[in-house]
Amino acid sequence: MNDPESSDPKLPRREVLKLAAAAAVGFLARDVAAATPASRAALPPLPVNPATPNAMPTRNLGRTGYQTGLFSLGGQAAIEKANNEAVAVPLIERALDLGVNYIDTSAIYGGDERWSERYIGRVMKTRRREAFLATKTHERTYDGSMRLLERSLELLQTDHIDLWQIHNLSELSQVDRIFAKGGAVEALIKAVEQKIVRTIGVTGHADPAVLLEVIRRHRFDTILLALNAADAHHLSFSKALLPLAVEKQMGIIGMKIPARGRILTGYEPSRAGTRGFGPAATRSGTLTMTEAMRYVLSQPVSTVIIGCDSIAQLEENVKIARAFTPLSDSQMASLTAKAEPVSKQSLFFRKWEA
Repeated sequence: MNDPESSDPKLPRREVLKLAAAAAVGFLARDVAAATPASRAALPPLPVNPATPNAMPTRNLGRTGYQTGLFSLGGQAAIEKANNEAVAVPLIERALDLGVNYIDTSAIYGGDERWSERYIGRVMKTRRREAFLATKTHERTYDGSMRLLERSLELLQTDHIDLWQIHNLSELSQVDRIFAKGGAVEALIKAVEQKIVRTIGVTGHADPAVLLEVIRRHRFDTILLALNAADAHHLSFSKALLPLAVEKQMGIIGMKIPARGRILTGYEPSRAGTRGFGPAATRSGTLTMTEAMRYVLSQPVSTVIIGCDSIAQLEENVKIARAFTPLSDSQMASLTAKAEPVSKQSLFFRKWEA
């Protein structure tokens, strides 16, 4: 997308990013739309996957104007593994075929090679108009975030991102850093102004107090938060954070629904390992995948993102979303109690005392 303020009307988007990264932004706009000059070129229309209406129910992604299917594809699991194109690319293709219309990834998924963005980009090259595409910056600075965005556009084989998010905010000190002069929030605002990014958001797993502070300070479009049936047992995100996000009309995306399998009855800790962080998993879980998804979808979320290891898992998740009916209060309470014995391993991503 060209920058009409450039002296060269054919200046490529990549060069726009380089210029933007070199510029100093002197203020933080409270309202992104108000800060965007009307003379700049418009983004393409919102994506449309023609298979979605018959595939599963949809919900508003907050005030963004987009309707997401209840199940969305996460960019981890098979999609972040090195040299796994033979599995990852067909899985992404199949997700779109099944009506999935939201795909989430990050600049950090798949390590330095950024495998997740690479595989998704190979599908987006020909099917970009079918998916609302979300990625993230794990950098806390303007310059670092802009560099990540430039590479994300290259790997995802697109000229724009539908949702760009600040990844995994876990400490209040990080909040101060992203809002400081030269912080990541300036990069998000500038990318929206340049029509490189459609909407902006924040994500977090560890502490609801951190995300509460973030969304009080700025009018982000979305929030991606870790939420599963064990939530009530430690640093609950649904108690105060979820209601505030609803009040602010944010798109709310749920993640960690199966807690990397740790909340599920078929989980085998001896085979799965602990992934090197959080409380160790010592036993199999207590919920089925249907129970895990229905619990979160019965809350005011727009969609849930789940990484899949196989097409069979993908198809199961789409089937659960298609058949979804909300749980009653008593059913929700029952699942909360059912998850309690495995709550620590199911909330491994939360902040815990050393």
